[in-house]
Amino acid sequence: MRLLSIKPGHDGSLAYVVDGRLEFSFEAEKDSGMRYAQIGATDFLDAMQHVSEVPDVLVTSGWSHGADPEGRAIGAGYLGLEPPLVSKGMCFGQPVRRISSSHERSHLLSAYALSPFPQGEPCYALIWEGHIGAFYSIDSSLGIQRLAHIMVGPGIRYAFAYGLLDPTFALARGQIRLSDAGKLMALAAYSPPTVPSHDEAKLLDSIFAKPLSEPSFHKSDFRHLDVYNCGLESEQAGRVARLVSDRIFHTFLQAVEPVVQEKRPLLIGGGCGLNCEWNRRWLDSELFTDVFVPPCANDVGSALGSAADAQWLLTGNAKLGWDVYCGQPFVDDLGYATARQLGSFTRVPGGTDAIADALRRGKVLGWVAGRAEMGPRALGNRSILAAPFNRTMLDRLNAIKQREAFRPIAPVCLEEEIATHFDLERPSPYMLYFCKVKTPDRLRAITHVDGSSRVQSVNAAQNPLLYRLLLKFKGMTDFGVLCNTSLNFNGTGFINRTSDLVRYADKAGLDGFAIENVLFSRQPTDPQTL
Repeated sequence: MRLLSIKPGHDGSLAYVVDGRLEFSFEAEKDSGMRYAQIGATDFLDAMQHVSEVPDVLVTSGWSHGADPEGRAIGAGYLGLEPPLVSKGMCFGQPVRRISSSHERSHLLSAYALSPFPQGEPCYALIWEGHIGAFYSIDSSLGIQRLAHIMVGPGIRYAFAYGLLDPTFALARGQIRLSDAGKLMALAAYSPPTVPSHDEAKLLDSIFAKPLSEPSFHKSDFRHLDVYNCGLESEQAGRVARLVSDRIFHTFLQAVEPVVQEKRPLLIGGGCGLNCEWNRRWLDSELFTDVFVPPCANDVGSALGSAADAQWLLTGNAKLGWDVYCGQPFVDDLGYATARQLGSFTRVPGGTDAIADALRRGKVLGWVAGRAEMGPRALGNRSILAAPFNRTMLDRLNAIKQREAFRPIAPVCLEEEIATHFDLERPSPYMLYFCKVKTPDRLRAITHVDGSSRVQSVNAAQNPLLYRLLLKFKGMTDFGVLCNTSLNFNGTGFINRTSDLVRYADKAGLDGFAIENVLFSRQPTDPQTL
């Protein structure tokens, strides 16, 4: 059975499932598209090059027109737990089924389908995202029950707090910048858990006064408070970020604890599932036997979630075989494999040895291999890599990325070394768990202000090329750890073609880049050997 699924609206994506296997998950923003982009006609046509036959099923992941989740439905709409809608249609003259499940179900089925837990094992599930904040039970027959409706718009409330601090934020009532949630997560580390001041308490009471009503804030509503436009570099900003973060988590924890009646795994879906600190708190809560967060917890996972839902409806199977590196194939539009020169960059022999040595010597390199990662995190196929030892490297990487100075840089680590350098006793292949750095004095570039990090672990089966590079780097430095941040122009998705990589490396000031282990450097070590 072949299922082709589309997620409309922001974070647009296309997923293709064949006989229970996720063949691809292509995202509109990847290939240097604008962040949070919608699927366009060219995205669809490009994806069709990887679909060999007319699909048996066309799936629409539910959405709604406009910003209101209860607005006019697209497909099965935004909210709802009802089984998917089914109708008949045609595609290129061939009969097909048309199936749609709600956006709410798409989050649940995405986490369920990708999780390592066998079908039939009861699970709990948490969805927290821009609009939905609820806790669910999924029974052995995939019956879904909402156990607690906790908060409407947790993601909106969280991101709005950042805009309130930022003097440049000036959007209309009810609007937020989707990118602000991740920045507030970074700011929260600048303050320990704290008791709110009078003004801070008034802010918290206002933001969370009506938890089951759709938030519709305007910045001017808070102009009388001292936190208003206090500036992102201020001590106040860190305090507010911490207070808002703690309030949201504890609100959910207090609602979840009474309805957890037995030990089960927890599935987490929705954009708030990208908050590594919250994920670690759920893991440490001891309420659940395990916690699984998919690498596409945000809306880009909705297309594959609805595809899994449709597959379950038609076959009884809700699980998918998958690999996180199922994004767009790299486009070599300059012929790097035979090139001696690409722009300002000259080919250097030596493969992994030369790349590891360049990193050891403090070089910052773009790194491209295989197909792009699924989801928003750079997991070693569309990355910028660098040595993790010096604080100056953190500052340089943030300057290259054109990011705020308070933002942290994540590490990638050999799986067998994760417990050596971090307080995490499990693999973390998707960079989704907060942990403390055990050797912060040696790993300054990847240690955040509070001593934390969001590590990605790598083993030989998961990503063989990156694993070999980490082994080489360990042999030279005694540390199988590197800085790992996303390879992208500011405000766009991952770079996915040679021409963009060369242009970016030149513009951003990279020292070089490697494509499939072929190194190109601004300053080759021995040009005579080329």
